[in-house]
Amino acid sequence: MLREHSNFSPNRRIQKIFVRTSEIRRATVPVESDGARLDRALGAMFPDHSRSFLASLVERGFVRLDTTPASKPSTRVSAGQLLEVAFPDPVPVEVASQPIPLSVLYQDSDLVVIDKPAGLVVHPAAGHADGTLVNALLFHVRDLSGIGGELRPGIVHRLDKDTSGVMVIAKRDEVHRRLKEQWSTPAVRKEYTALVYGTPSRPRGVIEAAVGRDPRDRKRMAVVAGGRAAVTEYELTEKFRYVSVLRCLLHTGRTHQIRVHLKHLGHPIVGDPVYSGPQWRGIPDKGIQRLLASMTRQALHARRITFPHRGESMTFEAPLPPDFESVLSALRAADTR
Repeated sequence: MLREHSNFSPNRRIQKIFVRTSEIRRATVPVESDGARLDRALGAMFPDHSRSFLASLVERGFVRLDTTPASKPSTRVSAGQLLEVAFPDPVPVEVASQPIPLSVLYQDSDLVVIDKPAGLVVHPAAGHADGTLVNALLFHVRDLSGIGGELRPGIVHRLDKDTSGVMVIAKRDEVHRRLKEQWSTPAVRKEYTALVYGTPSRPRGVIEAAVGRDPRDRKRMAVVAGGRAAVTEYELTEKFRYVSVLRCLLHTGRTHQIRVHLKHLGHPIVGDPVYSGPQWRGIPDKGIQRLLASMTRQALHARRITFPHRGESMTFEAPLPPDFESVLSALRAADTR
């Protein structure tokens, strides 16, 4: 059964989302879950929901074990016990939908793939209460069924505010969980284009260096001992006099990984205010100086993503945005003079 839910905010259009009313699902604990924690058993029996969400249902009193209310996710279960779970309606998030333009590359009932523009923050946070990708998605995506018990889009992976390109967003818990599990496996291929200072001595290579918080500045990331393992593969695709274009394949997904790894390689990204700064000032050609200074954000673009979906491998590509493409065109023209 469906009912209509409206989320109204002054000066914003009404957002209507159709959701299912509460449902009760019952299952018997299988032999393979004998002695397991309740939240783990629930995760195995109801794989279309995340374990953290199921654990929250236990804590909120929505789960019965042999007709007795369960309250602790750590409770041990036995094979043959009856589990009864009442799934409540998804709760509307306290985030306004906003008619922010979005370039949608693909959409079905499970997910949506977009071309995120530079300058768009992904999540509302301090300093960015609205005007984010999530605000835009709540306006454009009308068939969300809920992530973690909330009517919200499931962000599978993140792009920094000033990184442009392909992003994948799940509409349902089960799809979100599956994509998150696959995202750091070889089944998913994430390709980026970066404009960097200088030219690497080797035209291709693999950067394997752990990334963690910079001990001298906690707002930055750095290659540090004891950081999280990180692997970036790169290939030189175009060479200019002072800068180069690299194709980067992301094998892991650490915060600022490509930006940190390319700085570690000695070739930071043009326009990166955190990891390179205005290095264009050291270039003797004033015309190239002005050109590179016009790139007011990091020249990093998520060009292509391939991942398994609905039984096949699907690839989505976003063209370079105008600011990036215009700089490359001018560099090519300058090299022919």
